[in-house]
Amino acid sequence: MSSILINGREDWGLPEELLERGLTELLEEEGVEEAEFSVTFLDDTGIQALNEEYLEKGQPTDVIAFSLHDPGEAPLGDVYVGYDQALVQSLALGIPLEEELLRLAVHGALHVLGYTHPEGDGREGSPMYLRQEELLGRVLSAERD
Repeated sequence: MSSILINGREDWGLPEELLERGLTELLEEEGVEEAEFSVTFLDDTGIQALNEEYLEKGQPTDVIAFSLHDPGEAPLGDVYVGYDQALVQSLALGIPLEEELLRLAVHGALHVLGYTHPEGDGREGSPMYLRQEELLGRVLSAERD
């Protein structure tokens, strides 16, 4: 059995059911029967502090993921999503905020599961990105039906 915890400010109105459904479907499709994920949404100040402390980058980012399990153990990880960054990106892309929040949560969860992607060019064609977008499309399509 898997445990998915969603954390963030109440006034943000996070789409918790959508996030849990998307992450649960990801785990099922990856054949993961047991996992524990914490997904925390932070403002720019909070995500920038993590980015600086752990990745030595002095600016806000959209997602940071920490895999906390050893090889062969059930996946355990913390995913931090930059809520303010997700809002900016959703407006720039002309998509609903809920879609971008789900995209970033799935992206972080894939990192916890061991997926990686190249930086810069080639990122959007990487197996991780294609997996993320395929799952996202299916979950959002089911949501609309």
